Amino acid sequence: MKVIAVNNQKGGTGKTTTAAALGFALYHRGFKVLLTDLDAQGNLSYTVNADGCRYGVFGAMERPETTPQEIQPVCFDENGGRVDVIPSTERLAVAEKIFTEIGKEYKLKEALQNIKPEQYDYVIIDTPPALSILSINALAAADTVIIPAQADIYSLQGITQISSTISTVRKYCNSKLTIDGIVLTRYNSRTTISKDLAAALTQTAKKLSTKVYDTRIRECTAIKEAQALRKDIFLYAPKSNAVEDYSRLTDEIIGG
Repeated sequence: MKVIAVNNQKGGTGKTTTAAALGFALYHRGFKVLLTDLDAQGNLSYTVNADGCRYGVFGAMERPETTPQEIQPVCFDENGGRVDVIPSTERLAVAEKIFTEIGKEYKLKEALQNIKPEQYDYVIIDTPPALSILSINALAAADTVIIPAQADIYSLQGITQISSTISTVRKYCNSKLTIDGIVLTRYNSRTTISKDLAAALTQTAKKLSTKVYDTRIRECTAIKEAQALRKDIFLYAPKSNAVEDYSRLTDEIIGG
């Protein structure tokens, strides 16, 4: 069971979109996937039409032994195929006040350890767009991190911030944590600024001992429509740019 955190401390980088699309892409390749929504905004949970009536990921972190009961199957295709999810809840907004004891960084890791390793091939964690106890929990539980970033100057700053956080987590919480790569989202190859900043991100990635994926995620109206309708983009618009791009990105991730 490989645990992947999709993380960037800057908002608006396509983090939730990437987490959902990667989960669907892996599912359509025959892998068993568990999505975990650690963002109090609950955008991933909304996208996959999860039931918000349970205790969700907050409950699993409070009582790790209940984690299997917090997993929801979400069906998308007519054959009954499913992606499972541990949804967000509003209580995540007060996590900083609730989780204060020693070992608070390991709450999510303990929760996931209550899942049988053979039950899933991949666990994909969507994280909040800020440095918090929740994002630290995601990094402490993960094997590797995927960083979505736009080709803009703010993303360069965000990657510097997250690299510092990852270094700290490696030192104190998770020495085996790696950065799998940086994925450029909302990419426009026709603009000079996108090309220039993509080159700058590549140099930044080298300093972090990682890479910028070859695949660039282009703007795509279909993925916004799929999110609004709570549909699997691979079924909703199988010929869209989003499906093409995220399929190629998934090939890079599982091939690497």
